[in-house]
Amino acid sequence: MDLPVEHLATFAAIVDEGSFEGAARRLHITPSAVSQRVKAMEQRVGSVLLQRTRPVLLTAAGTTVLRVARQLDRIVDDATRELGSGPSGGTVIPIVVNADSLATWFIPALARASRETSAHFEVIRADETLSTEQLRRGEVMAALTATREPVPGCTSTRIVTDRYRAVAAPEFAARHFPVGVTPDALRLAPMIEFDRQDAFQRRFIRRITQTEVDPPRHYIPSSAEFALAIELGMGWGMLPELQCRTPLSDGRLVEIGPGSTIALPLYWQRWNLHSAVLDRLSEIVTEEARAALGSIESKGARA
Repeated sequence: MDLPVEHLATFAAIVDEGSFEGAARRLHITPSAVSQRVKAMEQRVGSVLLQRTRPVLLTAAGTTVLRVARQLDRIVDDATRELGSGPSGGTVIPIVVNADSLATWFIPALARASRETSAHFEVIRADETLSTEQLRRGEVMAALTATREPVPGCTSTRIVTDRYRAVAAPEFAARHFPVGVTPDALRLAPMIEFDRQDAFQRRFIRRITQTEVDPPRHYIPSSAEFALAIELGMGWGMLPELQCRTPLSDGRLVEIGPGSTIALPLYWQRWNLHSAVLDRLSEIVTEEARAALGSIESKGARA
C-alpha cells in the first residue's frame, strides 16, 4: 500500500481541523486539493476513510491510516532533531490524562519533559477507564490509564498505584454519619461525583454496604473544585491521597470510611514506536509518578 507522505499529512490535518476546509487553510492549499488527496488514499486503501460530517468522523480504516500519519510525523520530527537540519519540536504530542493526576503530580512531570525534550504537548482530559479509546482511534500518542491490556500497536507499563479515600467536611460527617457510615446514612447523605462516568463513590458504597444505594448527588467536573465542594460541606466524595493528605492533617476534612481505601493501578500506554521524545517522556512520567505516589503505594502494600 503506497500512501504518499503529503497525503498522510493532509489526512491528519483534516482530523485535527475537523473539516476539509480547515485542513486546506492550515496547509495553504485548496479544499479541492484536499478532497483529491483523500479520494486517492481511499482508492489505494480500498475503503472509505472519513465520514463527511461536521466535524469529520473516522471509519475503522481511517483510524488505522491516522495512526500511520501520526507515527510518520513523529519519526520525521525526531529525525529533524537528530540531524540538526532545521527547527524541530513543531509537532504537538497529544496525551490523554485523567483529571486527578493532572491536579496532583502529572503537570510537574510534563513541565520537566518539556524542558528536557523541547517538545510541545497537548493534554486531553479523560476518565482513566475511557482514555484508551483515543489511543485506539490514533488521536493520541500516549495515555495514562487504568487499563492494563495494551491497545493494538501500543505498549502498556504499570507505573504506580494511586489510592482514594472517602472524605467529608467535619460538620458534614457529624450531621450525616453520627453513628458511622451505615447503608441508611449513605442513602440520605449527598454525594459528589466528578461526572456521570465517575464510579469511585459507588464502588465505596458497594464495599461498605454490599448493596446498591442511590443517594442524592452533585456533579462537579473539575478536580480542584470537586475537592473544594467537599471541604465546603456540599457532600462526601473520594479524593486521591495526594489531594486530601493536607486537608486531613489540618482538620479541614475527615475520613468517613477508615480502612476502605480504593486502589487505582495506573498504566502508561504509548505507541510501540521508537521515538527519542516519546521514550524520554515515558521515562519522566514513570519517574515522577513513582516519586510522587511511591510512598502511598508502599503504605498500601503494608496495610
